[in-house]
Amino acid sequence: MIKVECNGEVLEFSNEISANEVIKKTYGKKSGAVAALVNNEQKDLSYLLNENCRVEIIREDSNEGLYIMRHSCAHLLAQAVTELFPNAKPTIGPPIDDGFYYDFFMDPINEDDLRRIEKLMKKIVKQNLPIQRQEHSNETLRKMFSDNSFKMEIMDDKIGQEVGSSTYKQGNFVDLCRGPHVESTSKLRWFRLTNTSQAFWRADSSRETLVRIYGMCYSSKEDLQNREKLLREAAKRDHRKLGKDLQLFHIDEMVGQGLVLWTPRGTIIRNELQHFISEHLIRQGYQQIYTPHIGKLDLYRTSGHFPYYQDSQYPPIIKRDTLHKLSDENCTCGDLSNLMSEGEIDGYMLKPMNCPHHIRVYASQPRSYRDLPLRLAEFGTVYRWEQSGEISGMTRVRGFTQDDAHLFVTENQIEQELLGCIELVKVIFGTLGMKDYRVRIGLRDSDSDKYVGSPEKWNTAEEACRNAAASLGVEFSEEPGEAAFYGPKIDFVVKDVLGREWQLGTVQVDYNLPERFDLTYVGSDGEKHRPVMIHRAPFGSMERFCGVLIEHFNGMFPTWLSPTQVHILTISEKHKEYAERIAQTLRDLALRVEVDSGDDTIGKKLRTHRKMRPAYLMILGDDEQNNETVSFMGPDREQNTGILLDKFISDITAEIKSKS
Repeated sequence: MIKVECNGEVLEFSNEISANEVIKKTYGKKSGAVAALVNNEQKDLSYLLNENCRVEIIREDSNEGLYIMRHSCAHLLAQAVTELFPNAKPTIGPPIDDGFYYDFFMDPINEDDLRRIEKLMKKIVKQNLPIQRQEHSNETLRKMFSDNSFKMEIMDDKIGQEVGSSTYKQGNFVDLCRGPHVESTSKLRWFRLTNTSQAFWRADSSRETLVRIYGMCYSSKEDLQNREKLLREAAKRDHRKLGKDLQLFHIDEMVGQGLVLWTPRGTIIRNELQHFISEHLIRQGYQQIYTPHIGKLDLYRTSGHFPYYQDSQYPPIIKRDTLHKLSDENCTCGDLSNLMSEGEIDGYMLKPMNCPHHIRVYASQPRSYRDLPLRLAEFGTVYRWEQSGEISGMTRVRGFTQDDAHLFVTENQIEQELLGCIELVKVIFGTLGMKDYRVRIGLRDSDSDKYVGSPEKWNTAEEACRNAAASLGVEFSEEPGEAAFYGPKIDFVVKDVLGREWQLGTVQVDYNLPERFDLTYVGSDGEKHRPVMIHRAPFGSMERFCGVLIEHFNGMFPTWLSPTQVHILTISEKHKEYAERIAQTLRDLALRVEVDSGDDTIGKKLRTHRKMRPAYLMILGDDEQNNETVSFMGPDREQNTGILLDKFISDITAEIKSKS
């Protein structure tokens, strides 16, 4: 007899039985199952049980179930593409958050092609094709996929030459896959294809260019419609569109991809944010510094940033004389790269990180335990070589400014300083109305020996991270194996008004760089000791943070952040003098004001100025001028009439001061 535990019951069977039959007996025919968990391993519903085991249901609306459905939908996409485009070569097709994608080696496709593919996918869904797992020997697999070099490369890397693996078949389409998958194509009704992009095989720009097709998949029509509604709202809030409409930033091809030009209006937002955080840096005892945008290669060799991360950095800058000399010696590019990596040639590099420069500030003079903690802060600009296909508006760029700081502390100061970093994050998120966020703590993998520093030091640092995160009073998770090799970290993941998550800030304990740079301080015992570094950047980067804020506020910034706080609109020419007098009064109080006393009707003026989303729209006519009052629409766009100017000034200045 085979004993199967399911949902707290133990069922007995005389012969082998599928996981699906067990789930039907336990939960009924309409259980919503898409797969099963057999002894904690995900399996197809068709998986046969022939020994004692425990079976759990994986429902279609669970995270695990949606992951499986999206994986199956990627196969559905590949089937449709290969039927419509027989020369297309499928490569990989993973599920992702809210959807899936599949990369194909094929000619580029357009929007009409995308709709044709989607139409065929819906047809295949209606055909209710069974999705069947098949086991094959290595030799058979290589014959099956001999015309697809991408699948052959996957087999070389993940399977080897000896072991076989599985495929999944639906209709005439077969894909190399370990599964599990849904039972049939009819389970994949609620999907949409969304867009295409360019990708590179193995994310390597020197390899083949691929067409990536994205889609989304849900377990119900309602969930799909809700997602589509959210995407429509997200499109309206897209910071790339709003940034252009509101004249906040500009990306210019002559300047370069991923290099943001902050316009005067955008610069106001950036400056206000920097001023805001600087006030709190002063309160917490930080000292602000400035460092150059470049540094010698030796600096980054010591830190380890070069050559280990050179693929994500701008190429080094080599002296002209050196280049001419090497050219005369017929030095190849490969030889030059090797000489730089080995330290035989010096040069400079656009800085990818601020920390090496801050370390040299620390090392510029002898330090005592009385000097610690030393908190150095900088709005420092760094440069990373992002692939062109990964660049996006302000949220993924090649040059960005971090609200960066590095704290040099003793072992027993770690927890208190982490609490200070956390408090700063709490103030920032609270002031900006970002109340929905969670915290991730990256810890060691207990089975790995890759980490720098003693276990005792790690225990202290990890416990300090836990205590600091707990002080926030919000949800936090511990993620073993997610720590950097040089120390544990705390990440802040913010959910915006559309429910999307953004990682915006990080606090990182570092035992590595003080060791690499041989940093010391003299302790109370008169001996030299090694400080610990804490990296922290609450905003992450000004560019990314502002991109998120544009979408979070839908361009309607709180009054203290708004590029223009008051737009004054006159009903006719005779109100111009009164408007200018009020404008000057407000400017004298450091308010940002625009005046429109032109000939357009007040209706047209309102339509024009609403598009720029100022905090306040003030309207001046005969009544206001005669009574020394103002009428306005505030951030809520409710009409207020006949308000005394002094009252308006008192209210708006209080609002700005409180950052409410």
